[in-house]
Parts: sequence; structure tokens; C-alpha cells
Amino acid sequence: MNNLLKSVLKTVVYILEQTEDTAGEVRHRVSKGVNRVSDRMSDLRDQAQDFYSPDHTLRNVLTFVAGVGVGVATAVLFAPASGDEIRSQIGEKVHDIRDRVRDRFSESSAGPATGTEGE
Repeated sequence: MNNLLKSVLKTVVYILEQTEDTAGEVRHRVSKGVNRVSDRMSDLRDQAQDFYSPDHTLRNVLTFVAGVGVGVATAVLFAPASGDEIRSQIGEKVHDIRDRVRDRFSESSAGPATGTEGE
């Protein structure tokens, strides 16, 4: 009986040692995996910061244009007037803006500014 008890205890100790070794390996693998994921997330964060930095003029312009497009589409969808009225109003606004731009450029191309226009 004493020998049987010693054998069982030795077996339990052996299993515990093996479990500890395996657990250490698992901890090591998990730690390496976490470090890899952490490094990858840091890289992605850096790339995102580079992408959203103010140096990207094209991205900013495209974002602005997309916002204007969404705004125009929303305004047309929720406008209380009919389609003909809206098209007419848009046409009038475009002609008004075109005339303002022509006036502005014709004034500036008339000659060099002397600073005495107000006198």
C-alpha cells in the first residue's frame, strides 16, 4: 500500500511538472502573439495618423466635395418645391454666381490697383 501511494504521488508530481512546463510554453506563445498584435496595431495607428494628417490636400478636397454632394442630394430630396422650381432656382443661382465671378475678374483685370479707388 505504501508503494502504491508513493507511485500515485510521483505520478501526480510528474503530471504537475508537465502541466507547468506546458503552461509556461502556452504563456510564452500567448505573450509573443500579444506582442505581435500590439506591434501591428501600433503600425496601423501610425498609418492612420499619416493618412489623416493635414498634409493630404487631395484627401481633404475629396472629403469636402463628397460632403457638398451629400448636402446637395439631401437638399434636393427634402426640398418643399417641385423639381421644375428647384431646377429653375438652381439655374438662377448658377447664373448669378457666374455673373459675380465675371464682374470680379473684370474689375481685377481692368488694371493694377492703385489704392485710390475709395477717394
